[in-house]
Amino acid sequence: MRVFVDCDPGIDDAVAIAYLAARPEVEIAGVGAVFGNNTVEVTADNALRLLELYGRPDVPVAVGASRPLVQEPRLAPHVHGANGLGDVELPEPARKTVVESAPELLVRLARENPGELDVLAVGPLTNLAVASGLEPKLPQLVRKLVVMGGAVGVPGNVGPHAEANIVNDPESAESVLGAGFDLDLVALDVTMETVASPEWLAELAETPGEKARLTSAFLDFYAGFYNGIFGAHQCAMHDPLAAAVLADPLLVTGAFEAPLRVETTGTLTRGMTVADRRPVPGRDDRRPARVITSVADTEFLRRMLDALR
Repeated sequence: MRVFVDCDPGIDDAVAIAYLAARPEVEIAGVGAVFGNNTVEVTADNALRLLELYGRPDVPVAVGASRPLVQEPRLAPHVHGANGLGDVELPEPARKTVVESAPELLVRLARENPGELDVLAVGPLTNLAVASGLEPKLPQLVRKLVVMGGAVGVPGNVGPHAEANIVNDPESAESVLGAGFDLDLVALDVTMETVASPEWLAELAETPGEKARLTSAFLDFYAGFYNGIFGAHQCAMHDPLAAAVLADPLLVTGAFEAPLRVETTGTLTRGMTVADRRPVPGRDDRRPARVITSVADTEFLRRMLDALR
């Protein structure tokens, strides 16, 4: 499996990279950084550091979009810490980012590997929207796109209806969801139900090794934020679950298919992800996406822990 990871590390992005990096059958062909949890300069630097921590130091990292297409960016230091990694300091990276931009790197890799490249998008979708503009055939060149984002049948996490990755660039999200990718959406509907419990976090904290120690420190900060939501020291596993859906599709136990759109103009609903689930066929010519509704969460969390050992 060849995977391009588009991300904004970010604590849960870090754990998603760890999940993929632990799999010898997964080639991480490239990483694109985007603004989101922090500025793109910080997220790109974090990606370099994380790839070294998790044993993939040769993966090229490209800098992508520094802002959304239309609006101002919304960063999240209160969720991920001032440095994006729970204020845990990793060693300076030995490498620098590549000269190509993240959209250019994605397009080149897709052209060189038609039908073989999967894309995991766990940040705002600006890089993918730009890449689709550079190469209109990108949805046909890419084998599978898995997006962590949206809140389809549940409340949002940065507004009544909006999830952070989608609302950080609704125009890009609407463009990507309508581009024709073979797309799986891993939304808050399932990620808020897939939780690293206090017991799981305690087991990780007792796991030997640098990977486990530092990841435990990231997640300790993250769980501190989520304590105000769950009332317990635990955290949702948004981006790692999306990585698992891509790498281990048999973990999916429930899903439905529907065309997806993103509201871009509503005063109260901007950034809302809308699934058209009406039974009458042919109402929407947009290619349906698969919306994941349930997973084997105990097995996923076991595999996540194994990846960090």
